[in-house]
Amino acid sequence: MALGPFYVADRLKGGNGMRGIALLMRHGETAWNREGRVMGRNPIELDADGRAQVQAAIPFARLIEPELIITSPLARARQSAEIIAAGIGGIPVAEDPQLSEVMYGRWEGMVYDDLIEDPDYIHYREHPLDAPTPGGETITQVQSRGVEAVRRAIGDNSGRRILFVSHGDIIRTVLCHFMRLELAHFRRIRVDNAAFSGFQLIGDFAEMKFLNLLPDPARAFVAPFVSQKRESP
Repeated sequence: MALGPFYVADRLKGGNGMRGIALLMRHGETAWNREGRVMGRNPIELDADGRAQVQAAIPFARLIEPELIITSPLARARQSAEIIAAGIGGIPVAEDPQLSEVMYGRWEGMVYDDLIEDPDYIHYREHPLDAPTPGGETITQVQSRGVEAVRRAIGDNSGRRILFVSHGDIIRTVLCHFMRLELAHFRRIRVDNAAFSGFQLIGDFAEMKFLNLLPDPARAFVAPFVSQKRESP
């Protein structure tokens, strides 16, 4: 047997401080997701496909048995949280604005094909840790508020399993923090719509349980949207 599990077992039984299980779920798909359109803080709702994705995730949600759901207040996340809550027996749902999507400002509503030519985006793409979006946030600040939301909830609900329903970049940055990965590489973590990740937290130690788990795993190998531009003949 490998020795890694011995170390983990010692940490999980002997750690001090906060204890709990954080389950992270990205909201279901919207029409804007498929268009490659920046949603940001826009109140975009789930469409039929997005609702079906979340419904398909209910059997797994039942298996991991969350006791509380904390969600971004944005419509697509709140709707996803309510579908899961109803599907597993009506557990409480609370909102935390710190789990809201990144503030993208004037980029909101733009599609990928337009955004990639925007000079501000080109700079942000290369320097996301210290270059703010037009809405005023760096990825470092995004990570800070996401981690604070998770730690506060676990601290207030010691030993419980909490499902956090949020957005792609929030979840990526939170995972980087608890996995001790350099934030500069946050975009290497795939976070699909209606996918789950989870870790157990004991003090300052976290063990990843699963990452980007989907009811339909083949979806992880499909591009999340289709570029609308076509090359000139």
